[in-house]
Amino acid sequence: MELQVIGTIYNDFHEKFGIPRQSGLVPEVVSTIVFSEDYRKPEALSGIEGYSHLWLLWQFSECAEAGWRPTVRPPRLGGNKRMGVFATRSPFRPNSIGLSSVVLLGIEKTKEFGSVLKVSGADLMNGTPILDIKPYIAYTDSHPEAKSGFADQFVGYHLEVSCPQALLLQVEPENRQTLLKVLEQDPRPAYQDDENRIYKMDFGRYTVSFRVEKEVLTVENIERLQK
Repeated sequence: MELQVIGTIYNDFHEKFGIPRQSGLVPEVVSTIVFSEDYRKPEALSGIEGYSHLWLLWQFSECAEAGWRPTVRPPRLGGNKRMGVFATRSPFRPNSIGLSSVVLLGIEKTKEFGSVLKVSGADLMNGTPILDIKPYIAYTDSHPEAKSGFADQFVGYHLEVSCPQALLLQVEPENRQTLLKVLEQDPRPAYQDDENRIYKMDFGRYTVSFRVEKEVLTVENIERLQK
């Protein structure tokens, strides 16, 4: 089977560290989907504005060559417990395909790329290849009574974020709340719990340094990336 890359998603996550662990956890994250030239057809989007949510099928491009593993160590379980790969959303799969549900914010017409999609809540890295887009249909796709395995124990989990105002003001106004919401989700791997360690996360044009003590994440510094 040969898959075609129909487009690419662009956002402020230039590395894996810090990306929300699931789609929808940080609705403030806004991404742009730019279609590949062969699929840059306005008629291909006809009717899509009638949907509020979309499914994105995409490639785990950063580890596509790593191969699959029958069992994996989910970060949320501290990296110490093995689970079957098909009971997780690990990227190390027989086919390196990801699935995410996002909110469709709208269609924008651009001079350079034609019609692009603005979406929110994506858990994809900047530059991730998009393989397909399908509408989310609430009466068939939504199952509020469904069980979520080990993921159920992390529903509502977040950290308190402490960020000095002087540091936060260095970030563009439209990105400040998004950054705080991303940090609330605790970007650290679950198996790292060193209260003295300074972690660094790239977000947009900045490198954010922080530490975590108990349930409080404290931002230590925000530096503009050197381009």
